[in-house]
Amino acid sequence: MQKILIIKVGYSETLDPEISNVTSYGDVLRSTVLLNLYKNEHVTWLVDEKAYPILRSNPYITRVLIYDLSSVLQLQAEHFDTVINLEKVPGLCALADQVRAWRRYGFRFDAKTGQAEAYDGTHAALNLCKDEKQKRSDSRYWQEHLFEMVGQQWRGEEYVFGYSPRTREQYDIGFNYMVGNKWPSKVWPTESWQQIESLLGKDYSISWQQGLNDMEQYFDWINSCRLIVTNDSFGLHLAIAMKKKIVALFSSTSFRELCLYGQGTVVTAGNCLCSDHPCHQPQCRFSSKLCSPAPEEVERAIRRLLEHTDPAAELAERLVSIASRQRQSLDEIRQFSSTDCVTTPTIPE
Repeated sequence: MQKILIIKVGYSETLDPEISNVTSYGDVLRSTVLLNLYKNEHVTWLVDEKAYPILRSNPYITRVLIYDLSSVLQLQAEHFDTVINLEKVPGLCALADQVRAWRRYGFRFDAKTGQAEAYDGTHAALNLCKDEKQKRSDSRYWQEHLFEMVGQQWRGEEYVFGYSPRTREQYDIGFNYMVGNKWPSKVWPTESWQQIESLLGKDYSISWQQGLNDMEQYFDWINSCRLIVTNDSFGLHLAIAMKKKIVALFSSTSFRELCLYGQGTVVTAGNCLCSDHPCHQPQCRFSSKLCSPAPEEVERAIRRLLEHTDPAAELAERLVSIASRQRQSLDEIRQFSSTDCVTTPTIPE
């Protein structure tokens, strides 16, 4: 059994250039896809204290260490077979270099510049962080980049989440309307949420986001909903991990790296004024209403997902849609898009 150290605290998103003290919960959760490669090994995961509930009870993690001085000193005294550093914070890169190990993947510390650099296999990911134009045009799934960083090929492996349900499904639709402070441009206008509620409220039971100040309650709320309508946020990745039906709303960020594992669809803005949409900017330069999905499109997407009862027919529709989308221009994709992972060897239930 090998000893594996994964450094994913949550201070920097793996494929984005920004570094902050705001923990990216979604990036921590989706990084758990790597655990499929090490499920028979002794895995230690270093994480920020606020993100600890995401990793609690994970069946493939032997030990979770909270990032603080004590854990840093402990890791510097241990020996590992493999260190995987998914953080670009210079101090964490320096720590990854100092931990004794036979193999290292991810990001390293450049002693000359004081910045993050790439171990072998991570240059493509680092280039995406540095080149916004390349990131906007990149069409590979996020998981493909992550597996490439550790010298492996992604074959449809899913997130690994240790949550044990404490609630049953009570609502047809959950409105995951909040976004983090880091990316306010991702938010869908309140009036659009209210419009959707008026369009669907007579036919379906609807619940607005709960557990805003308690992550465990947030998990329970996601689990209580049959379908989640969500911005590009932590709740989107929770819904994927819990295998919920999903309508994902994208405005300022790209949907291309997202794999929904056949669980839903993406709706994007069709009338944005930005010449470089999606802009990947925290603040919208125009009206958020203009750079957001149309409520009527979102309503249609919700009804399609909730009214589908034949899994085979749904799969066939997705495959036809994907084949057609390959022939469409970028402008057409902006008008209609539904992204699914069709490279998965098995179709999730």
